[in-house]
Amino acid sequence: MIFPNPRMNSMMEYIFSQHELVLSTFILEELKIVIADKFPTKTSSSDLLLQKMNFELVETPEKINLSLFNLRDKMDAPILYSAAQAGVDVLITGDKDFADV
Repeated sequence: MIFPNPRMNSMMEYIFSQHELVLSTFILEELKIVIADKFPTKTSSSDLLLQKMNFELVETPEKINLSLFNLRDKMDAPILYSAAQAGVDVLITGDKDFADV
């Protein structure tokens, strides 16, 4: 969507065809903020992409016990909590803070 390339397209196609994608409300809110801030001309593209994607939506609770996870960046706790709550098998992220979890 932002930087399209064959490798990313192939990965997304594989995920959609072989797995059930799970996104949390926290991730979707964060995505919209980042897109609007860094790529304001792509906001309608991100909305269109999300409308076309097939995914399970998990509600991220307003309050999370931050002591449940040993994370350097406590702002990442809603992501990990939502993934655990949904019972996902794999967490795909580019955030190195999740490497030790």
